[in-house]
Amino acid sequence: MRTPRLEIEYCTQCRWLLRAGWTAQELLTTFTTELGEVALIPGTGGVFDVRLDGETVWSRKEQDGFPDLAVLKQLVRDRVAPERSLGHTDRKNSADA
Repeated sequence: MRTPRLEIEYCTQCRWLLRAGWTAQELLTTFTTELGEVALIPGTGGVFDVRLDGETVWSRKEQDGFPDLAVLKQLVRDRVAPERSLGHTDRKNSADA
């Protein structure tokens, strides 16, 4: 297994495969050398969880919704490349604070 391993567990009953695939694509595009692998894990019961090396980064049930992609990228960046700038994503969310 290559590390860090990012997992996206998505609900098959809710048909969230496309959302999970798009999220994986965006994270792989942003973190081309920092992520060792991205896995899509089919689940049920409304699950949409993002885990990095087993640690939950985002849980749809706990956070009461889907992650904003910019926020998710920042959460992943803070764990895999904390010194890295996300450019306009960092500036946009700094202005919102």
